[in-house]
Amino acid sequence: MLHIGGLTARHARYRPNDTALVFEDARLNWAEFDRRVNKVADAFGQAGVRRGDFVVTVLPNRLELLEVYWAAAKIGVGVVPLSPMLLGDGIAALAADSEAKILVTQKSLSGAIAAARSRLPSVGDRFWSVDGKAEGLQDYHAIIAATRDVPPTTTVEPGDVYNIMYTSGTTGMPKGIVLTQQIRALYGALFANAFRMAPESVVLHTGSLVFNGAFVTMMPCFTVGARYVMAAAFDPAQAIETIAAERVTHTMMVPSQIVAVLNAPNFAPEKLASLQCILSLGAPLHQEHKDRLNALLPGRFYELYGLTEGFMTVLDRDDAVRKTGSVGVPPSFQELKIVGDDGSEAKIGEVGEIIGRSPMLMREYYKRPDLTAQAIKDGWLYTGDLGTIDADGYLHLVDRKKDMIDSGGVKVYPRDIEEIAARHPAVREVAVFGVPHDKWGETPLAAVVLTSPGAATAEAIRDWVNERVAARYQRVQSVEILDDFPRSTAGKILKRELRDRHWAGRKTKI
Repeated sequence: MLHIGGLTARHARYRPNDTALVFEDARLNWAEFDRRVNKVADAFGQAGVRRGDFVVTVLPNRLELLEVYWAAAKIGVGVVPLSPMLLGDGIAALAADSEAKILVTQKSLSGAIAAARSRLPSVGDRFWSVDGKAEGLQDYHAIIAATRDVPPTTTVEPGDVYNIMYTSGTTGMPKGIVLTQQIRALYGALFANAFRMAPESVVLHTGSLVFNGAFVTMMPCFTVGARYVMAAAFDPAQAIETIAAERVTHTMMVPSQIVAVLNAPNFAPEKLASLQCILSLGAPLHQEHKDRLNALLPGRFYELYGLTEGFMTVLDRDDAVRKTGSVGVPPSFQELKIVGDDGSEAKIGEVGEIIGRSPMLMREYYKRPDLTAQAIKDGWLYTGDLGTIDADGYLHLVDRKKDMIDSGGVKVYPRDIEEIAARHPAVREVAVFGVPHDKWGETPLAAVVLTSPGAATAEAIRDWVNERVAARYQRVQSVEILDDFPRSTAGKILKRELRDRHWAGRKTKI
């Protein structure tokens, strides 16, 4: 059956003594990890949680989070992973929307949980803390200690909901993306194939485990029974040392993390020699950084473009130089098209909206059939992103449709300007977005983080960029130098927060 419920039990049976999981000082083999998962699954059952119910987690990277993930998989329960950066109102809104039966958290978040609990009648008193009892929180480990290590007898089906992944919406209620056990099983099979992952692989995860990108390497790792090394939080220097010590073969990072590793004081290609796959996802990695990575660590770079809603393309490591600038092709069983505003299929090299269909497509936006119908039409997911397809069928991103700048009626794509600004020797990271302009309606502004304080002035960078852009309308109005960008839990730059600051107070764009 195409579901993930039996994966940990399978590895515990056939490879019980192989290392399954490494986190800080803990090293668990498959037999040990599966026993822990069984006990958590039993605790869910004793608490009245049944197949089809939901469990909410509000946790940073911890062993207990993985236990919950895989215990839920065994009994057909859905997991709703929420960011520990959320405030009480956000936790309450999303947990209530999912009608969760249990909320698993830690004591440091007790204030936010206290603010949310009155709005969560479905949870009752089942607020579990993974680091000890606190006011209003039950001791997770005490609960688990009283349970049995007995394999669950629940029948799990491919169509059982495994996740509701809530988007970080810019306004209003975030959308809950419903992903089934079958979809996660396909993550495991298709991405293991795409990234050449095998039982002997060692997979390092350094980002937050609550965002969907984490599942892109976690699912194939647990599918093939490879070793999963999880960091508590991203630290570039520590990531390098962990790769060297554990002989890591596969790792996934968002672009800002890759840039941080390349600029870490202890970076040395020989320390990363074991790597076979360096996967970039979440946002485009600028060409300047791709070139450097491919030069220092050749034959390892993969890039994934995709949406949690369920369509992806992968640039294979063998194509990373030959097709540089592309984000690859759809994995097996997926289809890609570029369409114009009238719905007609675009010609080779013509810009249009990226649409795709895939067996990994979400079931729906939770409780939002209206939004589901807007996103999925005749089985095709409309991404809202702009791109082109070259003569070989490879996808090239142009930009996010929503990020496109309309300057005096001319379409300006921020990514074109970002690629130029990223080449400036003093620029570590850059984000370009539209800001108000009395004459043109909006015009580009570049926000940058420098390689070191005082490495260049804003005016010097502005002039340097404006001398190199292809057209006058691509010239940036100004440059802002920041200490760092606002970022999501996943580490992605929150360009909308930068943009909203400049549009604040304007009821409409001029």
